[in-house]
Amino acid sequence: MPFAVALAKSPVFTPSPRVSPIFFKNSLSSPRILNLHTPSSSPSTPPYSSPSSSLSSSSASPLSSGRGRRGSKSRSSLGFPAVETPAGVDRMSEMHFDGDGYSVYCKKGRRRAMEDRYSAVVDLQGDSKQAFFGIFDGHGGAKAAEFAANNIDRNIMKEVARRCEEDIEEAVKDGYLTTDTEFLKEDSSGGTCCVTALIHKGDLVVSNAGDCRAVLSRGGVAEALTVDHRPCREDERERVENLGGYVDCCHGVWRIQGSLAVSRGIGDRHLKQWVVAEPETRILRISPECEFLILASDGLWEKISNQEAVDLVHPLCIGVDNPEPFSACKKLADLSKTRGSTDDISVMVIQLARFLP
Repeated sequence: MPFAVALAKSPVFTPSPRVSPIFFKNSLSSPRILNLHTPSSSPSTPPYSSPSSSLSSSSASPLSSGRGRRGSKSRSSLGFPAVETPAGVDRMSEMHFDGDGYSVYCKKGRRRAMEDRYSAVVDLQGDSKQAFFGIFDGHGGAKAAEFAANNIDRNIMKEVARRCEEDIEEAVKDGYLTTDTEFLKEDSSGGTCCVTALIHKGDLVVSNAGDCRAVLSRGGVAEALTVDHRPCREDERERVENLGGYVDCCHGVWRIQGSLAVSRGIGDRHLKQWVVAEPETRILRISPECEFLILASDGLWEKISNQEAVDLVHPLCIGVDNPEPFSACKKLADLSKTRGSTDDISVMVIQLARFLP
């Protein structure tokens, strides 16, 4: 489907240290959410909807995908604040970007607008062996995913800079919590699941809050580095119930307070007592057998197993003269859609050999 957006010097096309957003129309509520209620102070605002605003740029440019020059910039991020676009402008159907050591592909599901976002920062702090990557799967609109994609790396690195190396897990946790606190101050609705990968001094630091997932290929064998945060997890259910909440099953899906199908994430103001932003983190040393890392939203993982994903990516990226990580990302997303996924799908493949210490 052809696609047109209004661009404000988007770094998908021009080098920039910080992302300028691409703009979308407001989105429908995610199927992750059911029967949500807004606070009584905002009775006129529908649950998880975003108020409209005008575009910051009056020009519109056609776009079906974006491919950047390798090494052309240090930061890339996909951002689409929920705003009104000019009449007749189509909504994005897909997007991709090839960066230095990573590729990402995003495909819109059946909702009116994409709610997934990504962030990528290479040459972190001037070090070519350090980087930060993230996939953010929004629900109830794109605002929380947008905010997290644009701020979580800064917040994490601030914490890393003021702590000793042994405290990096706490630094990541505080970076997530700070991002959550700052977003809640924005008085915006919606929430987002997150999975992030910080490559820092030879270590791979992978964290998640929600059901985005990170899968490592170690010698062709899939190794999940995260565990999805869903209310059906016994420990998550106990945590929610110990805080006075309840978890029930509605139409085959476990939900918190009969509403949200994930138990951790950034945002979700009206469920904040139970839906915490604290991530779970795993740290490992990058070694030669660590081939690539897949970060993806649940639109992929609901239809494709961890090992299937690694088996598809491996022959396109490992042991070949010309690796094709973008092709691998797209094939994964297309396979998930073929199997019946109607959700937004975002897939990132990070080639870890690029960051070997």
